[in-house]
Amino acid sequence: MIALVLLVQVALPLLLLAWLALFPAGTLVGWLTQALGIAAFLFALARIAQWALPVWWLPWVYGGLWLAAVSLQLLGERMRGLPPLPETSLGWSGLVLSVVLLGVGVWYGARALAGRSLPPVDVVDIANPLGPGRYLVGHGGSTALVNGHMRTLDTRIERFRPWLGQSYAVDFYGLGPWGLRARGWLPADPAAYAIFGAELRAPCAGNVVSAEGGLPDFEPPKEDPVNRLGNHVILRCGTAEIVVAHMRQGSVSLAQGDALAIGDRLGEVGNSGASTEPHLHIHAQRPANEGASPISGKPLALRIEGRFLVRGDRLQGGAPALP
Repeated sequence: MIALVLLVQVALPLLLLAWLALFPAGTLVGWLTQALGIAAFLFALARIAQWALPVWWLPWVYGGLWLAAVSLQLLGERMRGLPPLPETSLGWSGLVLSVVLLGVGVWYGARALAGRSLPPVDVVDIANPLGPGRYLVGHGGSTALVNGHMRTLDTRIERFRPWLGQSYAVDFYGLGPWGLRARGWLPADPAAYAIFGAELRAPCAGNVVSAEGGLPDFEPPKEDPVNRLGNHVILRCGTAEIVVAHMRQGSVSLAQGDALAIGDRLGEVGNSGASTEPHLHIHAQRPANEGASPISGKPLALRIEGRFLVRGDRLQGGAPALP
């Protein structure tokens, strides 16, 4: 997995930028298509990939390198008198590759941007559930390209039906020094992750429907596929339920029926349940039918502090929860 991330999110962008900087096309149409194709591809990659690994600001570095390469070539004398179209098979091959990059970038970039639109479901507005810190959205949005939870909308797949309520969930990673999510690539110690132990607080006023705090935190990438929510709190706020999952063992001291106000402490982020590394999972749903899985209710969209958060967005944590 790490090797694939390094290949797609580091090696490939650098290879394309080196191609543009060191081997620019020798024709006007070829160069324009090469520059635009690489730009479109890098934009789509920036919107689609999870930049918790390696780091969230790396796409901005790629953008700066692209701009520098294009600017230097436009300001140089090389661009003067370029023929309009290639005259060699190598030139045509480069043009074809550039057209492919442009098409892929535009297609997937547009689909990623479409994920920023609210889905055709009711929307629940909540307060910021996270305490002090900086956080990155790993999954979020209204298309499966930027939000892997949306696969559970496919009711034809039987194993997804008990998880239907999580279809528009948002997952958060923490951002530590230099914007890194953890100390290392995939450390086994949950405490090495920036979000582990982050304070969680009630994002709405309501009553606790379900709470669990005694399940273990696993060493990444181990997980518990049976108790999928792990340590969690389900809070009923009006006609909606807010599900906060993968909390830290021993951090939840709530019980069914407890009444909470906005900002009251829920617990801390952990690595329990079906979580391969510490992160916060939060989603909104209608209450599940009696006797059904607790997260099988009708999925709802979430706005946090007025924002419909999508993969790659960042959120600043709020003040500490009230005692």
